[in-house]
Amino acid sequence: MRKLIAAMNMSLDGFCDHTAMIADEEIHEHYNDLLRNSGILIYGRITYQLMESYWPTVVKNPTGNKPTDDFAVLIDNISKIVYSRTLKNVDWKNTTLKKEIVKEEILELKQQAGKPIVVGSPGLIVALAQLDVIDEYQLGIQPIVLGTGLPLFKNIRDRIDLKLLKTKTFACGAVFHYYERVKK
Repeated sequence: MRKLIAAMNMSLDGFCDHTAMIADEEIHEHYNDLLRNSGILIYGRITYQLMESYWPTVVKNPTGNKPTDDFAVLIDNISKIVYSRTLKNVDWKNTTLKKEIVKEEILELKQQAGKPIVVGSPGLIVALAQLDVIDEYQLGIQPIVLGTGLPLFKNIRDRIDLKLLKTKTFACGAVFHYYERVKK
């Protein structure tokens, strides 16, 4: 059975804003390892469009920064599922468009053999957490306080109990926390 991993960078005060986060070589290497060890990447429309508008161009025109260029190739090649009620089609290779989240479909994906599934959109992390299908949370806490923005756990209705598995500290000051969901 595959694990479903929620992976997200956030500020110390809990906000998600990719433009405010540190994306140095060490953090890119961290995400490269995550993608190498994953089988499917799940996004919502906003995150998907953000990623799709940038990373395929890096594949075609590498930056010269090895971790960044490796990330571009990895994210380009991984199987992706994007959930959107408004997108009519998707052009990024290896991408499947789904209109709605169906718990049974997620559970079926998890039952298949293969590498873990990673969800990397704030809204989808909340939606899947509320369906109680996330097995692990990998939260990168960045050494910044934003004061405003999109909170990661906006609209969580029910308590989620977690057990800390480990932490990983980066030279830039980011600390990644690995939690597993405590079964009810």
